[in-house]
Amino acid sequence: MSDAFVARSLDEIRFWSRIMKEHSLFLKLGFNYDDTQLIQEADRFYALFEEIENQALSFPTDLDPQFMARFNSNVHTAVCQIWAFKRKILGLIISCQIGGNNFPLLVDHISREAAYFMNRLEQLNSGTLDPLPDAIINENVFFLRIMADHTKFIGHLLDPSERKLVEQAKEFSHDFDQLLFNAIDLDSMRPESQTVPLLDQFVDQNKVSVKQLRDFKKTAHELIEACRIKSLIPPLLADHVFREASRFLEILDMFEASLQRTKGC
Repeated sequence: MSDAFVARSLDEIRFWSRIMKEHSLFLKLGFNYDDTQLIQEADRFYALFEEIENQALSFPTDLDPQFMARFNSNVHTAVCQIWAFKRKILGLIISCQIGGNNFPLLVDHISREAAYFMNRLEQLNSGTLDPLPDAIINENVFFLRIMADHTKFIGHLLDPSERKLVEQAKEFSHDFDQLLFNAIDLDSMRPESQTVPLLDQFVDQNKVSVKQLRDFKKTAHELIEACRIKSLIPPLLADHVFREASRFLEILDMFEASLQRTKGC
């Protein structure tokens, strides 16, 4: 274990613990007022991940790697718990045992993000991060589906009278569905598809679309904050999806740089 392990662990936990905290709030806001036990559970998870986030933000970058590994394990336990909570909620919604305003796809979406976070913590502690060709495909399959989901949620939460923005959201939804299908095709063709030219083109193509979507989300967030458009989207949710698009773009930038180094060698 090394300084790189500590830096990577802190980066993942600082980002994803905030995401998990906000998921707890979004779920709570979508419950019916009489779902008191579920509301209390959501509040507990909000407090838990706020504490984890604050701890991670307070840690120095020269943290002892063994301490970091133990902290990763503790965070992993918390993420497992919120993943189970989300899957329970999904089951209750699909079986019509609770109502509210949480889309089933939204609950599945946020549980996939929890599973991703769990997997990342496991990889960090075991020292088994994916090799570059596998990481490129795996990360894109995951994040392209997340981005495609976001566009669908945005389209459904905008007021129907915001016709231009609704149409833009539909166009992004179609585009990211196609990109996801492309990524799934590349995935099924592994390992033959994992050539540098193919992966390089794959990353470049996705970067263009993710930049456009990130900018759309940024504009939407600014308009919502300024009360200039009509929607059911809270400013925090708009900022939440913007941050996730920015995160994906950062990952694509890292992949691009790594592929350039590979081509140089």
